[in-house]
Amino acid sequence: MKRLIAGVAVMVMAMSAGVANANGLCGACNYSCCPPAACQPSCCYTTCKVERQTCYRTVYETVCEPQQYTACRTVYDTVYEDVPQTCYRVEYEQACRTESYTVQRPVFETSFREHTYTVQRPVYETSQRECHYQVQRPVWETHQRQVQRVVCRPVTETINRQVCRTVYRNVTETVNQTRCYTVMRPVTTYHTVRRDCGQWTCQPVHIPGPRVPRVVCDPCGMPRVCMVQCPGYTVQRRVWCPNVVEQQVPCTRYVPQVVQQNCPVQVCRVVPEQVVENCPVQVTRVERDVVTENVPVRVCRWVTETKTQMVPLQTCRMVTEQKVCRVPVRTCRMVSEERTRQIPYCVAKQVPYTVNHRVAKCVPRQENYTVTRMVAKTVPRQVAYEVCRLVPVTVCNDNPCNTGCSDCQNNGTYESNYLTPGTIYENNIQPTPDEIGGDEV
Repeated sequence: MKRLIAGVAVMVMAMSAGVANANGLCGACNYSCCPPAACQPSCCYTTCKVERQTCYRTVYETVCEPQQYTACRTVYDTVYEDVPQTCYRVEYEQACRTESYTVQRPVFETSFREHTYTVQRPVYETSQRECHYQVQRPVWETHQRQVQRVVCRPVTETINRQVCRTVYRNVTETVNQTRCYTVMRPVTTYHTVRRDCGQWTCQPVHIPGPRVPRVVCDPCGMPRVCMVQCPGYTVQRRVWCPNVVEQQVPCTRYVPQVVQQNCPVQVCRVVPEQVVENCPVQVTRVERDVVTENVPVRVCRWVTETKTQMVPLQTCRMVTEQKVCRVPVRTCRMVSEERTRQIPYCVAKQVPYTVNHRVAKCVPRQENYTVTRMVAKTVPRQVAYEVCRLVPVTVCNDNPCNTGCSDCQNNGTYESNYLTPGTIYENNIQPTPDEIGGDEV
């Protein structure tokens, strides 16, 4: 099969290379100038050439493109408000009151008398005397007093609430899908090919010598220069003698055939399903309880106590003496005086003041937001592919030559299915006729 394809390729290249020029290289190393027996008319034969054709098929692709839509959600904002509250505090102020009291101030006077007089001399004696007095002292007592107040306490309970929601689950099914695909089926045909089974022969060829200038004498006896033909020489030239033989050559070509096949395909689809669930929900309620508390109350009462104190008492007794002399007499008299004093005391009073408390509360609001989702869609596109096929081509030789090799060399051309030297193969190596197209497939 490889030799068949190589032979067909060589034939196509020989046809595209053109005709052999019989005038080049003086007719050497080619078989354009053939003997009269090789110049007979040849019939038409069929060969194959490779034809490439670009076809297009439709391919469907799944493309995901983003799609945006606007949704609404509830957003809770925390707002703080200032709530004024009036409170009272106790402030103490210091005041003074004026108090009047009477004091006795002694006034001493000294006088002199000159006569006899009786003088009483004071004699001072100190003794201790018990003094009883009553004082009142505060006694603080703490009593427990029952006070009732209402207390609001939150009670959290968990209850089950039925919530109905839609759940999408994937269901996988196996379906039979008919697929059509094209296979290339080989078809072998036989066609007749004319094969040249000739051979190379050597023929003597006389090559004239070169013409060189020589000095010769003309009939008048004058010397002149003329071109003189030198003797030639004979060489052996290889000449191809064709022998055209018809052969049956198998040709295999591929024919497209559409084949259908049932293929199991797993299809996944989304099925909506209603599901009822028991969701635990915490509910908070406020309960009012009456609480009795013992509040300590501090009571102040005054207790009268009798205290005994030893007070030193100085006693003065007068002793009478008879003197005749100048005796100073000191007289003491008490003078009453009114005096005032400032007594400080504390006054308590309630002073109101305002305090702002920040109270937090939640305010719901609706907010729009953009959600992007991917939407799948099927997009067709054209995919180019190349199809190679062998197209039969009929080749006919419409230039017969019956006048001999000399006429073929000078007047016409001979189209052969062999390549001219130096066109395809390197180093001017020509293929032999046996190498063109084989019998093996």
